[in-house]
Amino acid sequence: MKLSLILTIYLTTCASAASSDAITVQPFGKTNEGEAVDIYTLRNTKGAEARITNYGGIVVALKVPDRDGKPGDVVLGYDNLKAYIKANPYFGALIGRYGNRIKKGRFELDGKTYRLAINNPPNALHGGLKGFDKVVWSAKPVITINGPSLTLTRVSKDGEEGYPGNLTVTAVYTLTNKNELRIDYTATTDKVTVINLTHHSYFNLAGAGVGDILGHELTIKADKFTPIDKTFIPTGELRPVKGTPFDFQRAATIGSRITNQDEQLKFGLGYDHNWVINKPPGKLALVAKVHEPKSGRTMEVLSTEPGLQFYSGNFLDGINVGKGREVYRYRSGLCLEPQHFPDSPNKPEFPSVVLRAGQTYKNTIIYKFSAK
Repeated sequence: MKLSLILTIYLTTCASAASSDAITVQPFGKTNEGEAVDIYTLRNTKGAEARITNYGGIVVALKVPDRDGKPGDVVLGYDNLKAYIKANPYFGALIGRYGNRIKKGRFELDGKTYRLAINNPPNALHGGLKGFDKVVWSAKPVITINGPSLTLTRVSKDGEEGYPGNLTVTAVYTLTNKNELRIDYTATTDKVTVINLTHHSYFNLAGAGVGDILGHELTIKADKFTPIDKTFIPTGELRPVKGTPFDFQRAATIGSRITNQDEQLKFGLGYDHNWVINKPPGKLALVAKVHEPKSGRTMEVLSTEPGLQFYSGNFLDGINVGKGREVYRYRSGLCLEPQHFPDSPNKPEFPSVVLRAGQTYKNTIIYKFSAK
């Protein structure tokens, strides 16, 4: 059978599971180095659909119903691999080894200093010049009792992008029959290292390319956030959100205070900050909720992580022409990235991101969709 044929995998071992559950795989092109890349389509029993490529673990499309039952794609992205390789602001990507910024691309671990590429001057960002979002992962599709699933694995070699330790990483994407996109990360290392994995979809619940996200209603389960300096690095302070534009403890539209004369909004050019989530460490719990009134779609975000980076698409400027030739303009997508805090390797007062040999890193993120 040629690779160009679509491989469809149906559940045959559990008669009680719906036969409409399916995974299909198609070629998605080749990298500049000639590596073959595939794209997998996951469909659940509710009619939701996720398209995920093993290049960078990117969620290329995510179709969920609106209040009338009409499915729509709610993530920004491209139609082809070449576009992701050429100019991708992390659309839908698996981020690692360290999500977010590390000050001046350096940190000390057990008395040794490690230096990283400065790819977001003057800092390191999202794993470096060739982070986890820019490599090809091994992929294994599986139908589970909860819905279709895709397991991605790779070994990040000792010294890759300046990080220590051979790091074995697994990311399992499951499109559950509850209309959840669930991502379970695990990792082990043979040498002490730092790790902070997250997911970087740009969401627009009205539909990818349909206007901006300023009318989306956002709730964040946090009473503190981490202020940043002008280079986007946290100062170390945990600042109360009360009385500031960063208070989303009750639902508020994203655009309602984004232009307030607040120093932090100027530094971030809008929202591009980490919130300190109110929950015990490691507990899977609701951390944020977004509702889009016109479509009726709601997205709940659940996570085991201590922080949540909310980014309001401040650097989208119309250069990126996405799926269906849609132009992604200013603030046409938002990111909700559960993670540890930025620059934690240099902030011992923040929750630890250190992983040692013999330990297992675990992290779960769930994006749950409904409409009314």
